[in-house]
Amino acid sequence: METFVNEFQEYVGLVNDFVWTYILIAGLILLGLYFSFKTKFVQLRYFKEMFRILGDKSMVSAEGKRGISSFQAFSISAASRIGTGNMAGVATAIAGGGPGAVFWMWLIAFLGAASSFVESTLAQIYKVKDKDGFRGGPAYYMEKGLNKRWMGILFAVIITFCFGLVFNSVQSNTISLAFNQSFGISRLWIGIVLAVFTAVIIFGGVKRIAHVSQVLVPVMAVLYLILAIVILMMNVTEIPAMFGLIIESAFGFREAAGGAMGAAVMMGIKRGLFSNEAGMGSAPNAAATAAVTHPAKQGLIQTLGVFVDTILICSATAFIILLSGDYTGTNLTGIELTQSALATHIGSWASYFVAIAILLFAFSSVIGNYYYGETNIEFIKESKTALFVYRLAVIGMVIFGAAVDLEVVWGLADLFMGIMAIINLIAITMLGKIAFAALKDYKTQRREGKDPVFYSDSIPGLKNIEYWETKEQALKKKKLN
Repeated sequence: METFVNEFQEYVGLVNDFVWTYILIAGLILLGLYFSFKTKFVQLRYFKEMFRILGDKSMVSAEGKRGISSFQAFSISAASRIGTGNMAGVATAIAGGGPGAVFWMWLIAFLGAASSFVESTLAQIYKVKDKDGFRGGPAYYMEKGLNKRWMGILFAVIITFCFGLVFNSVQSNTISLAFNQSFGISRLWIGIVLAVFTAVIIFGGVKRIAHVSQVLVPVMAVLYLILAIVILMMNVTEIPAMFGLIIESAFGFREAAGGAMGAAVMMGIKRGLFSNEAGMGSAPNAAATAAVTHPAKQGLIQTLGVFVDTILICSATAFIILLSGDYTGTNLTGIELTQSALATHIGSWASYFVAIAILLFAFSSVIGNYYYGETNIEFIKESKTALFVYRLAVIGMVIFGAAVDLEVVWGLADLFMGIMAIINLIAITMLGKIAFAALKDYKTQRREGKDPVFYSDSIPGLKNIEYWETKEQALKKKKLN
């Protein structure tokens, strides 16, 4: 069994190296630059506007129905992103790529923010109604925008496997490592307990635990940021040297000559994408559910979410680790490195804090990941049998992830994350002009002092739009009311 696992891990590593080295790194950077230039750097020009939208008292649909508030929509998005990638992923990046990986994480977040705007705006344009409100995402804009249902089905299969199965094994792996490190509990038993709680929610429909997690995750995120600020203040004299180390390691001649610069680029971009999901096609599934008067509003909200995830939470973890020095001279990686770094700064109790925080972060992500898969299975075909098999597979992967080595689950995550991102990036590149036109329409209305409202004929030639009305239909409805 051990030989099989080693051979499998080696094969996954070879495929990962090819996908990331020759396709994704260049693709993410070049397309991020392309979307940034075409939107005239929406992530900078509309930064103030993002907070204005965030301060709206309510999100109101084009039909005039009140939906979730702007702040609620932002909180849900942030809670789904904040998790394993912010605490374990950053540690893995630094352990594998050195301090320079942090710079490349920042870069991919900045460029990826424009990609996130495009994909989330498209998800809003092509969303459809369902019994709970709205649903949509890449599979829907591939089918409706590109007239390629086969592409939508392919993406739906990949995201179901990636999030529902592989990413959930990463979440359970991180939880089991954290609790084993802090409390000495068997990782397999932790996996079994997690699987039971997961089964209760996805089979029994008991959502109380999930609701508690959704409340506690933002609270834990704020506490984590406060803790990071305290540590920065304790080491204030070391901060300039820390930033110097990050930049030097990202661009230093010594690093480039030794091959370490390549590792920094690779690990920084991989872990940055895993954490903020910009351009990967996952966030649009959530973005489509919001009730807004204009698709660009949700695009801007999701753009802000990328900044919060990477520039704030991921940076907090990176600073804690770099200021501790624990990333050198030890064999620690992942969540264990983050726990060790915090313990260096504020004492051994920090290890318990991280274990509890990662439990809340990661378990809420398990539930969220499950629903991503369920939604995309329903896109393919509504089948109770398929859903039952999928649920069993999710539970099995939770146990599997908790028990196996760190390298195995992260390798699988990188592979399927890469495949998923390639498919989505192709789609949003082909549909990008629609998102650019939506942003132009939004900007025009804002300049006229209006609260922007979108119609299906706001963009000439737009087809296969199910939810948005034409301007004439909206006016008729308004007269009747």
